[in-house]
Formats: sequence, C-alpha cells, structure tokens
Amino acid sequence: MSKLLQSAALAASMMVATSAVQAQELKIGYVNSERVLREANLAKTAQIKLETEFGKREKDLRDLEAKLRGAAEKLEKDAPTLSEAERNRRQRDVVEQERDLQRKRREWQEDLTQRKNEELSVVVERANKVIKQIFDAEKYDLILQDAIHFSARVDITKKVIDALNAQK
Repeated sequence: MSKLLQSAALAASMMVATSAVQAQELKIGYVNSERVLREANLAKTAQIKLETEFGKREKDLRDLEAKLRGAAEKLEKDAPTLSEAERNRRQRDVVEQERDLQRKRREWQEDLTQRKNEELSVVVERANKVIKQIFDAEKYDLILQDAIHFSARVDITKKVIDALNAQK
C-alpha cells in the first residue's frame, strides 16, 4: 500500500511541476537570415561593392568569350579552304584561347567567392550582434535562424533588418 501511495504522491508532484513550467511561457523569436542578407542596407552595400570590384573582369571575360566564339566560327567557315597545317595551327590557337578563358573564369569565380564570403561575414557578424541585443533587451528565451516552419507571430526578421539599417 505504501508503494501505491508513493507513486501517487510522485505523480501529483510531477503534475504540479509540469503545470508550473507551462505557466511560464517561453518567448521565442525567428530570424530569416537569407532575408537579412538580401534586404539589409549593409548587405546591399556589400553587393554593390562586389559588383563594382568584379564587374570589369566579368565584362572582360564576356568579351574574351565573344572573341573566342568569333575565332571558332571563322575557323569553321575557313576550314575547307585552309591548308592542313594552317587549320591545325588555328585549331590549336582556339583550344589555347578556350583553355585560357576557362582558367581566367575559374580564377574570377574563386576571387569573387572569397570576397563575397568576406563581405557577407561582416554582415552576418553585425546581424548576430543585433540579434543578441534584441535577445537581451526583449528577454527572449530562444531565437532561431532558418527554421522549416514558423509563425509570423515569432518572426523578428524585420526588427533585425531595421536595427541593422539604423546602425552606422
């Protein structure tokens, strides 16, 4: 009989503890980091800086590609009238130019990716500081980034973007 009494007392105390925890409501927030990186002024400025920095190289690559395409078309058109030695020389030139273009494009992409990561890390760092400030100031229990499902009620993305935009 005492075991039954102990079990009942334990169950009752667990119910009281559970209801006390449920009475304390958790304050949860959600931040869409993709939206922050797309809409914050700091991120837009970084994007413009990257476009300015890498735009000329990108244009040069497009021009080089057009020149290569023209050389390949000219070779194809002239091939029947060329000697075998001249045709082979021009084919080697086109292959060499294509290899050079691919190398330059790869270098450009690697440089762009590295610079983009550098710029975005600054934005992410500042956004995380803002999120921490909001977390402390508004006494959140938990702030999540990039959840699969969330309610608009807990979405604080706009608040984070506004706070980032207000910074200098």
